[in-house]
Amino acid sequence: MGLEEKLPSGFILGKVEDLVGWVRSSSMWPVTMGLACCAIEMMAAGTPRFDIARWGMEVFRASPRQADLMIVAGRVSQKMAPVLRTVYDQMADPKWVISMGVCASSGGMFNNYAIVQGVDHVLPVDIYLPGCPPRPEMLIHSILELHNQVIKGAPLGVNREETIRKVEEAALNAPPTHEMKGLLA
Repeated sequence: MGLEEKLPSGFILGKVEDLVGWVRSSSMWPVTMGLACCAIEMMAAGTPRFDIARWGMEVFRASPRQADLMIVAGRVSQKMAPVLRTVYDQMADPKWVISMGVCASSGGMFNNYAIVQGVDHVLPVDIYLPGCPPRPEMLIHSILELHNQVIKGAPLGVNREETIRKVEEAALNAPPTHEMKGLLA
């Protein structure tokens, strides 16, 4: 005999964190951050054929203060990295990042001094989307996976900012992708 049996019908039980996660996942607004050819596929995801408006994301915000999702689409040059970080810092909390394409995730075929070898050296990344370029369906799938992560929830309360700071610090202190040897080590 639990609490559910004592409550009137139609009464829903749940945690506040679950409700907050659901609300946050249902109201993500992306910031415009198309840096190379992957941006074409990102724009295509907003067209009627793929229609990310189903999740309320049809308007890419030009102001970072109105956005909470950054989709880094394409290669990041050394000159663009500080600008990217500034835009990220100006976004509203909580904020999420999707690294779209192999160039944003690991530098891609551009292994030279001018290209950052993975946007995770500049920003903490939540979802890595592979491909060159990834299709709009793949972007939509990664957005839905991000929604699932957000619904699972971030901590609320006094330790929230400390937890976020530690996660971001750990992500930025991770070994660079060009130093990872994988199975070749």
